[in-house]
Amino acid sequence: MTNSSLTRKGLLLAVSTLLTPPVLAQESASAPPSPGQAETAAEEPIAEVTVRGENIPDPMVRTAEISSFLTAEDLQRQGDDSAAAALRRVTGLSLVQGKFVYVRGLGERYSAALLNGSPLPSPEPLQRVVPLDLFPNSVLSNVVVQKTYSAKYPGEFGGGMIDLQSLTVPDEPFFSFASSVGGNTETTFKDAVTYDGGDWDLLGYDDGSRNMPHELRDAIATGRRIDAGSFSPEELQRIGRSFTNAPLNLMQGTNDLQPDFSLNLTGGRNFDLSWGSLGLIAVAGVDNGWQTRSGKQQEGIVIGNVISPRTDYDFLSTQNDAVVNGLLGFGAEWGDHRINLTNLYIHHTTKEARTRAGNDEGAGAFVRDDFTEWFERELFNTQLSGHHAFGPVQIDWRGAYATTSRDAPYEKGIRYRLVGDEYLHNASQEQNYTRFSQVNDDMLSAGLDVAYTLPASGRQDTVISAGVSWMQNDRDAESREFRFLALDNALPLNVQRERVDFLLSDANIAPGLLTLRETTGADGAAAYDGELTVKGVYAQIDAEFIPLWRTSFGLRYEDGDQRVTPRNLFAGPTPASAAPLENSYLLPSATVTWNFYEDMQLRLGASKTIGRPQFRELAPQQYLDPDSDRLFIGNPFLVDTELVNVDARYEWYFGKGEFLTGGLFYKRLDKPIEAVVNEAGSTVQQTYLNAPGARLYGAEFELKKYFDLPIQSAWWGGNRLFAATNYTYAKSEVQVSAGDVVYPLSGNGVPRAASDYIRDGAALQGQSKNLANVQLGIENDARRTQVTLLATYVGKRISARGRPGQPDIVQDPGTIVDLVVRQGFSAFEHDFTFGVEARNLFREDFEEFQELGGGRVDVNRYKLGTSFSLSLTAEF
Repeated sequence: MTNSSLTRKGLLLAVSTLLTPPVLAQESASAPPSPGQAETAAEEPIAEVTVRGENIPDPMVRTAEISSFLTAEDLQRQGDDSAAAALRRVTGLSLVQGKFVYVRGLGERYSAALLNGSPLPSPEPLQRVVPLDLFPNSVLSNVVVQKTYSAKYPGEFGGGMIDLQSLTVPDEPFFSFASSVGGNTETTFKDAVTYDGGDWDLLGYDDGSRNMPHELRDAIATGRRIDAGSFSPEELQRIGRSFTNAPLNLMQGTNDLQPDFSLNLTGGRNFDLSWGSLGLIAVAGVDNGWQTRSGKQQEGIVIGNVISPRTDYDFLSTQNDAVVNGLLGFGAEWGDHRINLTNLYIHHTTKEARTRAGNDEGAGAFVRDDFTEWFERELFNTQLSGHHAFGPVQIDWRGAYATTSRDAPYEKGIRYRLVGDEYLHNASQEQNYTRFSQVNDDMLSAGLDVAYTLPASGRQDTVISAGVSWMQNDRDAESREFRFLALDNALPLNVQRERVDFLLSDANIAPGLLTLRETTGADGAAAYDGELTVKGVYAQIDAEFIPLWRTSFGLRYEDGDQRVTPRNLFAGPTPASAAPLENSYLLPSATVTWNFYEDMQLRLGASKTIGRPQFRELAPQQYLDPDSDRLFIGNPFLVDTELVNVDARYEWYFGKGEFLTGGLFYKRLDKPIEAVVNEAGSTVQQTYLNAPGARLYGAEFELKKYFDLPIQSAWWGGNRLFAATNYTYAKSEVQVSAGDVVYPLSGNGVPRAASDYIRDGAALQGQSKNLANVQLGIENDARRTQVTLLATYVGKRISARGRPGQPDIVQDPGTIVDLVVRQGFSAFEHDFTFGVEARNLFREDFEEFQELGGGRVDVNRYKLGTSFSLSLTAEF
């Protein structure tokens, strides 16, 4: 960017002397980076700067779009373990189920996640969007959240685009080792339940104990349902006895859970060679943590316009999360050319034991349910990218392959009825199940961006860019369910009262006692294949046609072909599937930035984007969500959502890393996807449909400031205060008018009145009206001290729609207060950092409930406790 006129510069300099602090330095023009580097890389140095003041601009000054950033400094200060936890500190972002990020109240389906500009597949059965708790902060350098759309990105952009930037090859060699140990007041040395499993459970890898037995695999390979109609009693006995028993069935109480721990190694080096430089970076880490939850799970009934508990359980669950991750990157650079190869591996396993007991009105008895589960998620991503400059022309390209999987073997449940003072299981009225399910999701993607820079006299250089992208996402999912039933005769009383591993032992799996029967859903309800192909081409111009008015206009053409095909696991015709979603869109985007004062600017943005249904939402397959204990089933009659987005933001940058911003936003959604209740007989399921329309609007505010206090005492020693706060107000309304129709699953494609399923004016699911974050800290660079108090408030939000005639289920996340302390020191000629973290200091509980007429039902309520950890990092 060249200087503005001398007249204007002199005038503003004179005014600033009277009214404002010293003004900011301003960036020179440079061609915008490719999506592989985000709209602007938070750590990217500025090639050329025309100094208008003594302040260095924040990265947000340099981007053409409305964006937020998490820098390496932010990640360290906050001390969060994963990208998901760190992003909840960003203005307008909230965290759902501990892993999905909602931007401005829009669900995860409206927010895309990229890694170095390339899309990612998901291992989650219910989502096509990758859960961000998979990504430990140890493999990230920064995170960019872009809130206004630009044409170079994929069209699936509703709430925002989250681009995770991995660590890159360093300029100087380094090696660091980090370790931590911790616990939780509701978990460590408290009552818990668990089960043996295998020898490698601590690292999250199964040792073979959960492998599907070959007898069962061979029977499945026949293509016949495993029951008495296809197999002899002797064959069913042999298959049933091959199931792993005691290590996976028998739950045990304990009060001696090991503390949480983590280990991380990071190193990198750059080699100067005759032709350029070659570098590498490597990261390896393991993490293991426990969480015990004890509380209430209730279901409600409405009588006389008052809701009260109909089913009332006390529950206790213990979850062990084991994470292994690794990153290996290589980079070569010569002249104006750069090539990077990045490989990322993440393995995240959740092992859970859960028990609940209480009065179940539907069963007409006091019952107990026991569950043991194992969910093994894995992601591997490899990306090759390049950047080349030929004078005014820049070429950026990228290609990536990513694969994820979710393996859930031996997902087990069993119900007992309380008779007198003992629990009995008769394998008829009270049943048991063993499930095997797997999801595999693969993604290939590629992109090419070309930018041409035209020098402009007296204003910012003009950059004309164009590009193409392609993405192929394939998924296959399958779930099998089996039960041991008493089919011929009632189980003897002495067998009904046996411990579970004795009850399901070989002695009882025999004709006349327990018989194996497959209860897997038919007609495509248990398996499906999903495919999504997206091709895009765009053109964009970033220019200052009028002095001090930066304009970025773009147009994207995107063609998408999405289809979900149910598979029949048994002999018979191929089940019918919904018509594929084949759509093409022209998606315009525009952002105007008015630099009306030296360190102030105003941005206005408008765009059209889309949101596609997720594979699972289209698949007519029933699935139990272990996080909520709710049944879900897809709806093959869903269609794409179209959005119109309008944003405005005022920005004032008054110091290095210091700023004040305030903005407004508005979104109109045509056919947004909402979850509703589908009642199939006595079974209550959550399913999906397209609401007629919705709108979302609100305001955002953010402030970040350092304070050097005039304290001369030795004890203060040059400390400075740090303060950051942000607040988001958002309001959403689902819109239903007379004559509007929807296409619910229960209607089998026949239109129904929308007002029968959706209430006009209801808030969008997952949207909180109020979000706020506050960070207060003391920092001393000389002493290497950092103390930060962090508070996050999330207002009430709808987590699920209620059954017909019942209020919606509401979650109240409340306020979470954390304390993070870092102290650096030197020893043995090396630098060390000691850390102390305390999470949820005021012990906010998890609350999910329904309220009506003065009555309340606690759908899911438990104590979160306070977590503490100690860490030590060594740098060599």
